[in-house]
Amino acid sequence: MLTVTREGPFWDAVEGRAPLPPAAVTLGWELVAIDPEEGTIEVAFTAGGAFLNPAGVVQGGFLAAMLDDTMGPAVFMKTEGRLYTATISMNINFLAPAKVGPIIAEATIVQLGKTVAFIEGKLMDETGCLLATATANARLVETGKAIG
Repeated sequence: MLTVTREGPFWDAVEGRAPLPPAAVTLGWELVAIDPEEGTIEVAFTAGGAFLNPAGVVQGGFLAAMLDDTMGPAVFMKTEGRLYTATISMNINFLAPAKVGPIIAEATIVQLGKTVAFIEGKLMDETGCLLATATANARLVETGKAIG
């Protein structure tokens, strides 16, 4: 059984000891649940009025950012904070329009290699309606090392 050590910059931000990254604040990021053994995470977001496109629904780029900001932390949790991700590619399917309000995201690690992770994610509204799904390939980077 994995035990999650709630130390370091990520946990400091999640637990309010340090500010969340600006992108996470903009998206209304909030950790709901993790299962490091299974490689899953659940995150809640708040889609604000500033996210709307001319059709009056959440613009797809915000949904993509929510998916990305869920799938990456799944790897961080699974590796007990040793690795973070740099997204290589992400494929998104938009299935239903998203409205202002709560959006729930879930991500699962499909495979964790030595240098690349394969991750799946999905977004749902508060009624459980599936809004979008995604798959991502992400480069694994040791915590504390620069990307480059």
